[in-house]
Amino acid sequence: MKKTKDFIEREDRYGAHNYHPLDVVIERAEGVWVYDVEGKKYLDCLAAYSAVNQGHCHPRILGVLREQAARVTLTSRAFRNDQLGLLYKDLVEMTGMEKVLPMNSGAEAVETAIKAARKWGYTVKGIPEGKAEIVVCENNFHGRTTTIVGFSSEEQYKKGFGPFTPGFTMIPYGDAKALRRAITPNTCAFLVEPIQGEAGIIIPPDGYLKEAAAICRDEKALLILDEIQSGLGRTGKLFAYEWEGIRPDGVIVGKALSGGFYPVSAFLSSREVMDVFHPGDHGSTFGGNPLACAVAREALAVLREERLVENAAALGPYFIDKLRSIRSDRLKEVRGRGLWIGVELDRPARPDCEALKEKGMLCKETHAHTIRIAPPLVIKKEEVDWAFEQVRSVLEAPALARA
Repeated sequence: MKKTKDFIEREDRYGAHNYHPLDVVIERAEGVWVYDVEGKKYLDCLAAYSAVNQGHCHPRILGVLREQAARVTLTSRAFRNDQLGLLYKDLVEMTGMEKVLPMNSGAEAVETAIKAARKWGYTVKGIPEGKAEIVVCENNFHGRTTTIVGFSSEEQYKKGFGPFTPGFTMIPYGDAKALRRAITPNTCAFLVEPIQGEAGIIIPPDGYLKEAAAICRDEKALLILDEIQSGLGRTGKLFAYEWEGIRPDGVIVGKALSGGFYPVSAFLSSREVMDVFHPGDHGSTFGGNPLACAVAREALAVLREERLVENAAALGPYFIDKLRSIRSDRLKEVRGRGLWIGVELDRPARPDCEALKEKGMLCKETHAHTIRIAPPLVIKKEEVDWAFEQVRSVLEAPALARA
């Protein structure tokens, strides 16, 4: 019989210790449910950090993956393939943006956006070479490359990895006046998450993005939004920025762009921004490969045709309202938008996540004190009700009883 501890011991012996996962070993999954090596069933309320918005092993996406893998998987961008232009068309028509540059991981797409913004600053805005500045926010999370962690305010992300790339100015999140003060003639872009996920599902004040867009327009700086986690339905809109009715100059997408089957990301922008790239400026061996494109196209079709954005819009507020009814002296705040919810406690949340695991619900702490709840968007009302009862029972239980 398979034993969880055997898998954990093997992983710890041979792998790098750069994660602190819950001690559950998953071997299969379907929809919102995952199953461990010992046969126990869990409701997944993390959705691989929003990468499986369409649910685990969605049969339509799986079918396309198998079909395309049997035809051609990789050509590199030295040649054209029959899927790339179709993905471009789908993304442009679905998002209203004008141009697409596909990559693999979210961090690669962020790096692409940084390069595009800087080159736009030099070639279009006229910033002196080597002087371009990008404004970012405290508590941001845009990825793990050395350039990106260099403008993080989280010391652990940076410690031991310097020296870092210059050219970034950090301001408080949600403070439009600080943004206006930070912009200089050399500012090419403001890079920001519409909602900060890793920081604990932090939602800025109403009107913040609209004001930020106006400031960027006034100062001739690009507004680039990182929607890797918040986008593709998570908040009850296709993109979180739609809650304020704005149109950014660039959007970064990833995670759910492939429904969890394959690493696919992209930078979407206006024609003016994307046209700064010329052959040889930027590239990726795997970016835009036919397998990735076919999978992404079906993942987008599933979001649209199964009305998953609408499901998040309906069930998210319902779930949030129920969580706010919990009576616990440990509960500080419940905040969220759509099916992206932070349950902030007055003490470390790890023990509560472990207690939820024992009850058959998987979620993960973020920034130590916040339980992040983000189930696949295929979740049903009765499953939300069941998840709520698990959270309520854990948070309303006496702390000693859970120890």
